[in-house]
Amino acid sequence: MIKPNKINSSKSLTQADESYVSEPLECGIGLPKKVTSAALFAGNRTLVIEHLGAEYQLRLTNQNKLILTK
Repeated sequence: MIKPNKINSSKSLTQADESYVSEPLECGIGLPKKVTSAALFAGNRTLVIEHLGAEYQLRLTNQNKLILTK
């Protein structure tokens, strides 16, 4: 069973917490891959995504919102 993924503003993403970890999904045709933000950020507040040769920054704000910029 997959637990709901909630980001609690009182917790840091660097803290180990089962609620941030989802079970792996079997990816089938038409099903999106599911990745938690905690897994993507891995304790950081910014990550760089390369898409079609351009770099984008995905940032986590102090209010735990996501901002994507080029």
